[in-house]
Amino acid sequence: MKRVLIVRTSAIGDVVFASPFAAAIKRSHPKAHVAWLVEPGIHELLEADPAIDELVLWPKAEWKRLWKEKLYGELFGRVRQFRTMLRAKQFDTAIDMQSLLKSGALTWLSGAKRRIGLGSREGSQWLMTEVIPKGGIPRRISSEYLYLAEQLGLDAGEFLPTLHVADETEIKTRALMGRHHLEPERFAVFAPFTTRPQKHWFEDAWQALAPRVSNELGLTPVILGGPADREAAERIAAASPGVVQLAGATHLPEAAALIRHAGLLIGVDTGLTHMGTAFNTPTVAIFGSTRPYLDTCRANGKVIWLGLECSPCRRRPTCNGAFTCLRDISPERVMDEARQVMAARPAA
Repeated sequence: MKRVLIVRTSAIGDVVFASPFAAAIKRSHPKAHVAWLVEPGIHELLEADPAIDELVLWPKAEWKRLWKEKLYGELFGRVRQFRTMLRAKQFDTAIDMQSLLKSGALTWLSGAKRRIGLGSREGSQWLMTEVIPKGGIPRRISSEYLYLAEQLGLDAGEFLPTLHVADETEIKTRALMGRHHLEPERFAVFAPFTTRPQKHWFEDAWQALAPRVSNELGLTPVILGGPADREAAERIAAASPGVVQLAGATHLPEAAALIRHAGLLIGVDTGLTHMGTAFNTPTVAIFGSTRPYLDTCRANGKVIWLGLECSPCRRRPTCNGAFTCLRDISPERVMDEARQVMAARPAA
């Protein structure tokens, strides 16, 4: 491997899971040029990674707009330009870690002679020169990417999610913390929001949890999320005086930096929660309809998952909106786990 393109365009959580892969390549091939193809916005998570030499941004939103507006000729031209740009970089190896037709097509557009797909499906397998079935230990975080690294003979190391914060981001985050009177390790990040309601813990549960985190653990609750989460975040904060509501008020890099400085993170199955493991922040993950992993490989990281017969149902709930797998997780249980992760000695 001399010039390698990693294709993992989204989503935030999956990029976090895959984050150790570039370093595994560098340990095995120190002189390799490692590029990562990713969507704009999500690329900010990878900008400060010393193992990544180049980020290639896929203009997905622009391509979708041209398709919806039926500007097929212009779209075809943009795709050709993107292909020309990729092929000019002369990648010898491209690795599709997303397994989908869209990621397989991007991998094929690179022109790399060796195109490796991880469990390729949707027809993307026909665009690869090699397909490695998904494997690993399902309960372990990042297991499928670790398995891929091992199958490629890479030096995987401990292979835990790892993120980096740029100096400029650190300065901005420190200023933000100052404005809200937040001191390092004296606040707790809440990550209550994600893409699907069946992955959400209930608002009243967060409202009950916030004062206990403040009074019993001595930590200021800080709510993080995107602009679409602001209204729900404000409802949670309104019921809990002293909560700092920052949903929709930070860019992704600043949110990551806040998590690095937090004394505790509590969240559902969302990218922000997985960042807790990446920064070795004491973390309690609340899973219900999904179960991406059960073992964080961190002494200060715990997963709460009840293991009901109907769970994980993923995108097809059968409970008619009851979401018992989450409703039956009590604030008391979360507090018990929070005390344990805060008391645990961080992994080296």
